[in-house]
Amino acid sequence: MASAGARRLPAGTRAAAQRCCSLPLCRAPPRGPPRPPRPVRYSMQEMFEVVSNVQEYREFVPWCKKSLVVSSRKGHLKAQLEVGFPPVMERYTSAVSVVKPHMVKAVCTDGKLFNHLETIWRFSPGIPAYPRTCTVDFSISFEFRSLLHSQLATIFFDEVVKKNVAAFERRAATKFGPETAIPRELMFHEVHQT
Repeated sequence: MASAGARRLPAGTRAAAQRCCSLPLCRAPPRGPPRPPRPVRYSMQEMFEVVSNVQEYREFVPWCKKSLVVSSRKGHLKAQLEVGFPPVMERYTSAVSVVKPHMVKAVCTDGKLFNHLETIWRFSPGIPAYPRTCTVDFSISFEFRSLLHSQLATIFFDEVVKKNVAAFERRAATKFGPETAIPRELMFHEVHQT
């Protein structure tokens, strides 16, 4: 079996380098302790909408070739996803649970690349006096079936992370306009005070 891992990865500011979106193609061996969640310059509701709208992933998530919601009921949906990151292509069903606007959890139910894949996005209030901010906490846990795939993910991890994080940030900007303007000192201060 390939190595398994569970790791909390921050999301939010552009300065955080080890972030990931909910794609199954990014994982690296731990690189030190996990970073704390970071403030994001969009509201909880806005970030929840971007992350929970799995149907639109094919429109903006790199390497996502297909994202089709096949069933939906309050708080739950199932989606068929096809993700390609040469030389790897994966088709799988994702069972998604949502608690608006606080959490989006996705579990791969029938993937061929993974023994286990789970992502969790948590959204909480951001910087006081800036209601259009939130804190995003992202975690991913998975185990590849193949050692080769584990090694490929390690090699391409940084590139995949950067492209996917940028894609979610651009999508929020496209849907909701520019980020909330916050003085740099306040962002730095608030991050280190929490």
